[in-house]
Amino acid sequence: MAGVLLVTVTAAMVTATSLAQTVPVPKPAPKGRDGAQSGGGGPAVTGATQTPPNPVIPDPRRNVPSSIFQTFDTNQKAQAAKVSAYLSSLQTLVGNFVQVGPDGSKTKGDFYIQKPGKVRFEYDEPSPIDIVADGSSLVVRDRKLATQDVYPLSQTPLRFLLSDRIDLMKDTNVVNVSADDVFVSVTIEEKQALVGTSRLLLMFGAKDGQLKQWTVTDPQGYDTTIAVYNLDSSKKLDPGMFKIDFTNYAPAPG
Repeated sequence: MAGVLLVTVTAAMVTATSLAQTVPVPKPAPKGRDGAQSGGGGPAVTGATQTPPNPVIPDPRRNVPSSIFQTFDTNQKAQAAKVSAYLSSLQTLVGNFVQVGPDGSKTKGDFYIQKPGKVRFEYDEPSPIDIVADGSSLVVRDRKLATQDVYPLSQTPLRFLLSDRIDLMKDTNVVNVSADDVFVSVTIEEKQALVGTSRLLLMFGAKDGQLKQWTVTDPQGYDTTIAVYNLDSSKKLDPGMFKIDFTNYAPAPG
């Protein structure tokens, strides 16, 4: 059941009607791993250790304009260009996350990104879930049951965060760009014939320009939000943490 909700976070491919598990507060910094060490890869994006943020939950009644003829003013284009430059500048990113499901329940954990196309989400105990993308596939793995669901990375909105280079206005269907004193927000819409319409809302700090959170809205209108903190772009990551194990984990039944 928890796996259904977790897929929604990254793929927006499954209706998120199941309940997420409530887990303890995570450690204030990412867990140390073999091969994950400081140095190289550009400057760190944050300094002091941060406490878990309270994710900003979008208004479910919001009406985001959607039109192939959508136009943007000069300021909106400049904001989108700044976000594109920031995302393109990242090669690795490590941090903690807080996930809020459609029912308001929270899960927490650590994440690791190695561009292009690789990511690992480790959910805190007692959740047995890991999410791993190896550049072409994404799996939602249940360590307790030794099963996993496999999805093409190309069909998940997470690919926008994992692209080596991206121009949001050219490479995605941006339907809204807004900014206030706290956040710069970009909404991307995807329409799939068999699945329906899903949206990805990316939010960045208005002052520091760093990634703060994203919200996936599935075709049924359910929102799942992930807020990130303790970000560090200077880690060297072990390539092995992004390897998908097809021998010890069987396909999930059904």
